[in-house]
Amino acid sequence: MHLHILGICGTFMGGIAAIAKQMGFRVSGCDANVYPPMSTQLEQLGIELKSGYLVEHLDDEPDLVIVGNAMARGNPMVEYVLDRKIPYTSGPEWLLDNVLKDRWVLAVSGTHGKTTTSSMLTWILQYAGMEPGFLIGGVPQNFDCSARLGNAPFFVIEADEYDTAFFDKRSKFVHYRPNTLVINNMEFDHADIFNDISDIQRQFHHLIRMVPSNGLILSPKNELAITETLAMGCWTPTEYSVDEAHKLSGWHAEKCIADGSEFIVSFEGVEQGQVNWALIGDFNIDNGLMAIAAARHAGVPTAVAIEALASFVNTKRRFEFKGEVNQVRVFDDFAHHPTAIAKTLAGVRANVGNRRVIAILEPRSNTMKSGVHKDTLAKSLAEADLVFVYQGEQVQWSVDALIADCSQPCFVGENIDQMVADIVVKSKAGDTLVVMSNGGFGGIHEKLLSALSKL
Repeated sequence: MHLHILGICGTFMGGIAAIAKQMGFRVSGCDANVYPPMSTQLEQLGIELKSGYLVEHLDDEPDLVIVGNAMARGNPMVEYVLDRKIPYTSGPEWLLDNVLKDRWVLAVSGTHGKTTTSSMLTWILQYAGMEPGFLIGGVPQNFDCSARLGNAPFFVIEADEYDTAFFDKRSKFVHYRPNTLVINNMEFDHADIFNDISDIQRQFHHLIRMVPSNGLILSPKNELAITETLAMGCWTPTEYSVDEAHKLSGWHAEKCIADGSEFIVSFEGVEQGQVNWALIGDFNIDNGLMAIAAARHAGVPTAVAIEALASFVNTKRRFEFKGEVNQVRVFDDFAHHPTAIAKTLAGVRANVGNRRVIAILEPRSNTMKSGVHKDTLAKSLAEADLVFVYQGEQVQWSVDALIADCSQPCFVGENIDQMVADIVVKSKAGDTLVVMSNGGFGGIHEKLLSALSKL
C-alpha cells in the first residue's frame, strides 16, 4: 500500500512516515521545504521526498493521502485530492487505526513539558527492558529517532492540543485513546486555534472522556484549570503530584539541592528513592514525577524508574548547552510562553546563584506574536539580570513596551546580527546566556559563540 504524506517534514508527520515505513508501507511525501534533519532521517529510511506542493507529486496515484494539519483549503494538492476523490485521512486518525488501537497508549499532554516528559517516560520504559513504541515532538537524546513502532504493547505519545486537520478541527489528542494520561498543566496558548482557556478545557475534556475506567489520569493537584476540567466529568482513577502540605495524598518531590538536580520521591507519604540527574529546575522535577508515576502504571517499579532518570539526557533545545567561550556559557531553550520562560529562568537562577543571567527572547509562537501574553511577559523575565528581545517582522505589538515593564535593563533589537554585537559587548566572564525561542532564531546561538570567541 502506498501512502503519500502532505507536510512530511514536520516532526509529527515525519514520525508517522517513519512508523509507516517500519510497518511495511511504501511511503512518499512532500513539504513546502524539504530540509534536514528530518529530510535526512526520512531519506535514510528509504522514504521518497519531494519539494513543494505540486499536483504532479500524486501522478503515481497513492492509495491513501495523509494530510498534515498545516494543510489548508486552497493548497493545490488538497484541492486535487478533493476534486478526484483520492482517499485521505489525518495523521492522528491514521495512527489510531493502524497503531494505537491495539496498544497500551501512554499520552503526555499539557501546555508545557510534553516533549521532556514523554522523552523521560520513553527512556524509563526502555531502561526497564520494555522496548516501547513512541512518537515524540523532538529527538530524545537517549534514542536516535523521534518515532518508532517498538516491540511491546506500550506506546508513548506526545499529545498536543493543536487541531487535527483542515477537515477535523478537534485536537489531535482525541484520536489517541490513552490508557495512561498525563496532564502536566493547562494554560491558554495557541491563540490561532483557541479563543480562550475554556476552548482548551473543552478539548481536554473530550480526551478525558475517552480514558477507560481501568486507566489512570495523572496531573498536579493545584492546577485550577485542570481541576475545573476534571470536574466536568471523570470516570477514571486519578493520581496527583502534591505539595508538602498534602504529601500523604499523592506524588511528592523534596529537593535536596536548590537547583533540583537531586530530589527525594515519595508516594502517599512513603519514600521511593532519590533522583540524581543532570537536569535542573522545578519544572523538570514536575516532569520527572509524572514520568515516574506513568511508568509505574505500566508496570515499572518506582525504584527502577528513579534509577533510569539518572542516565536520562534531556531532549534537544530543552536548556541545551551550546558552548562556552571566554567563561560565558550559552544555552538554547524552547521556552516560548511566559510560564515556561519563568520556570526556565528560575531553574537557571537556582543553578548559577549570584552570577549574571542574560535572557535573549524571540517572541515567535502565534500566541506570542499576537501579543496575548505581552502584559505578563516582563514578570516572567524577572530572574534575568539583563533582557534582550527580538522585534521580528511578524510580531504584531511593540516590544519596546517591555523596556518600561521590566525591572532590569531591557534591550529591543530588530536585527539579529546587531543584537549579537550588543549582547557580546555587555557580556562578561561568568555570565549565562539563555536563548529562548520555539524557532531557529536566525542561528543566534552559533553567532553568539563565534562573536564571543573574537573578544
